[in-house]
Amino acid sequence: MALPAAVTFSAISEPHPLRQAAVISMVWLLVGVVGGRYAPWTWDEDAPLGSLVRDWLVLLGALAVLRSVSGLGGAPAVPLGALCPSLVVTLLCRRAVHRSVLAARRDARALRRVFVIGEAGAVDAVVGQLAERTDHGYVAVGACVVGEGDLLSGVRVCGRLRAEEPADFDEDALSVREAAEALGADLVFVAPGGHMSGGRLRRLSWALHDAGCPLMILPGIIEVARRRIRLTTAAGLTLLHISPPTRRGLPTLLKEATDRLGALVLLVVLAPLFAILALSVRMGSAGPVIYRQTRVGRHNIPFPLWKFRTMVADADRMKSDLVAANENDGHMFKLRRDPRVTPVGRLLRRYSLDELPQLVNVLLGHMSLVGPRPPLPEEVACYDQAEMRRLSVKPGLTGLWQVSGRSDLTWHETVSLDLRYVDNWSWTLDMSVMARTLRAVLDGRGAY
Repeated sequence: MALPAAVTFSAISEPHPLRQAAVISMVWLLVGVVGGRYAPWTWDEDAPLGSLVRDWLVLLGALAVLRSVSGLGGAPAVPLGALCPSLVVTLLCRRAVHRSVLAARRDARALRRVFVIGEAGAVDAVVGQLAERTDHGYVAVGACVVGEGDLLSGVRVCGRLRAEEPADFDEDALSVREAAEALGADLVFVAPGGHMSGGRLRRLSWALHDAGCPLMILPGIIEVARRRIRLTTAAGLTLLHISPPTRRGLPTLLKEATDRLGALVLLVVLAPLFAILALSVRMGSAGPVIYRQTRVGRHNIPFPLWKFRTMVADADRMKSDLVAANENDGHMFKLRRDPRVTPVGRLLRRYSLDELPQLVNVLLGHMSLVGPRPPLPEEVACYDQAEMRRLSVKPGLTGLWQVSGRSDLTWHETVSLDLRYVDNWSWTLDMSVMARTLRAVLDGRGAY
């Protein structure tokens, strides 16, 4: 914050530029402390743009008051012009630090050692969920099992609690505290269940907190963005209010406008590239330039999807002969070395250039710029109830699947990413995915 502000104030000959920059830094740090931006858990997810902009507006208002009180006054454009570069620099720095943290976690560094308490099934579920991904800061180092069940996850069992609640709550506390200290655990996860009542959990928290060990309660919900959760209390009960996914209102109108305007601009800007690609497809093999295929959109409504043709003209008739060689473990059909793909098509697929005509689908409202992968009707016919939820929003030209590995993903991973997007999408998430898409396309990994 200080450096861009000082440079800007000096460039416009503002009085005391260094002092003003120092004040801006102090106020910015104060705003961050009050907003809880430096708490340890803030690095568990990427810094949201919305909270950064809100803090920046608070800073702008505070500086306007301070300038007025100090007699500097001046046009409102002065602090605004000085802080615009600071906002951009701060956003880039936060993103850079977050990427560094994620890289450290992938190398098994910057992790907090977790001791898990719960019934055997619940402990296995928690350990398995933590092991699936590396974008969080926790590693399970041991468990305390409630009851007599056996763990299947392989995590070390460092103690057991009786299924029935003991008359002396020190019995639970002593077992957990000794195990946590022996493991050097940084915090304790508790998965409540039938044998872990609210009263028993409360007494256990007293023992852990008295020993200086933090405690986290796992409510059992998964894939819910933090911004959708609000904590409240009533009659001594602790309640989690979970906001429903966004399906209407201003955010959806903003998404619709972004889709249509973005598709129109890209179609105009990329028109010369379209001509070159069309000529390449035409010269590369016999057949039409554009391949038309029926896909399923929002609310299970089919629509015609357009792509540059990447396969031989009779590829659909050849598919039945290749089904046995399918390399995908779910409903999709994928072959890393599909013999139907033409040489030009292989290049187009590697850099996702074959999907550019889908901008017309976006312009017509069939698709969105960002969303789940558009499925085929035969895939949808095999969907279960959870997988059908992917059709709650428009399919996307790109999405979390595109920036997370594309065809290298398992079917379970693809569905999980799509459901995460369906339940937690936001305009800022869409902007983030589109920014990451360029890097994923240039990398070409998982595209075949």
